[in-house]
Amino acid sequence: MRITIDRDRFVETMKKQAEIGAIDGRGLNRLTLTDADREARDWFRDQMEAVGLDIRVDEMGNMFGRRPGIDPDAGTVLLGSHLDSQPQGGIYDGPLGIVAALEFVRTLEDEGIETERSVEVVNWTNEEGSRFQPAMMSSGVWAGEISLEDAYETMDVDGHRFIDELERIGYCGDVPAEPQYDYDSYLELHIEQGPYLDEGDYDVGIVTGIAALRWGEVTFFGQANHSGTTPMHYRSDALVATSDVVTQVRRLPGTLGERTVGTVGVLEVEPGSINIVPEEVRFTFDVRDPDDAVADEAVECVKEEIVAAAAREGVEWEYEKRMETESVSFADRCIEAVRAVVSDLGYDGRELVSGAGHDATYAAVVCDAAMVFAVSEDGKSHTPEEYTSWDDCYKAANTLANAALDLTGVETVGEN
Repeated sequence: MRITIDRDRFVETMKKQAEIGAIDGRGLNRLTLTDADREARDWFRDQMEAVGLDIRVDEMGNMFGRRPGIDPDAGTVLLGSHLDSQPQGGIYDGPLGIVAALEFVRTLEDEGIETERSVEVVNWTNEEGSRFQPAMMSSGVWAGEISLEDAYETMDVDGHRFIDELERIGYCGDVPAEPQYDYDSYLELHIEQGPYLDEGDYDVGIVTGIAALRWGEVTFFGQANHSGTTPMHYRSDALVATSDVVTQVRRLPGTLGERTVGTVGVLEVEPGSINIVPEEVRFTFDVRDPDDAVADEAVECVKEEIVAAAAREGVEWEYEKRMETESVSFADRCIEAVRAVVSDLGYDGRELVSGAGHDATYAAVVCDAAMVFAVSEDGKSHTPEEYTSWDDCYKAANTLANAALDLTGVETVGEN
């Protein structure tokens, strides 16, 4: 059996959510646990109530909407993504998966379809990790991979604790942040955030796994001094040492795997004066690869350069591991469910591994999982310039809906 979601309603819902926290008439600034996030959550709660879902909010603010199946003993199929955004993000990253999951449930109601398994829609808290780190924090707590206590004590750059902000916006639920049911499977729709589907003119992505991720933070401690009077051989310049490591992170991928990537995303220089030798520099690095061993090797290469750069420049250093996730291989049966739908709907699909982390990383710890990717034009993401056509959004959402239908098992079809 195949279903078709309501395109007009789906697009209208996407546009509606994009009004909350909108910037420049195109992108989003909807950081987690801000007032804009609260408004988006309230909107999402209203949508779930309108379709008759049983709503619960757990102690990490994860929002679940449940549609009971015919067999109470059958495992639940979970669908969703996140509503929070980057400070300068796009309207598709995260919300597309939320709206597609919601539209799937609406279609079940429209068609009078009863499923064997229960269906749940979820909005995960703080997937982005742009305000509170690590990313994917709340799905990590739910899966038992991150402690609730550590998550609660996490602070943003302004010194606000996660738990205080969660309570402030009114979304600290009393349900334990752990699976409340037996989960059969998890499906997540997301934009690719990369160029491969767009370059190959594909309709949809069949995601087979997620790359390993390693985040680190490095601080170099040098000696502040006058830039005009201090001879070069007297200097201990923390920024020069940093520059050597930044260059190594940029060049590293070409020496390791084909899919290895490396980025220095944050750099803070003290005292930050034009005529003072930099005394202290803090920076972050992010390396990823589908192979855990290659990702580990990349980190070791960065550490070796840290030691060498510090010795060359005569500075001290500190290193802190910020986040680490292992690569994920999705379940064959969930991948096959997506693959079969892509074929049946006549879409041109490509199988690929996600270079970005998603809540599916942690959901896959609890149950079988897979993902569907929508095309990202020019591979842009985490920017207001992020763009996926409504046609591509619709194809990906139809793929998710039908793959979810296959996993839930259709028991009856009739009039509501």
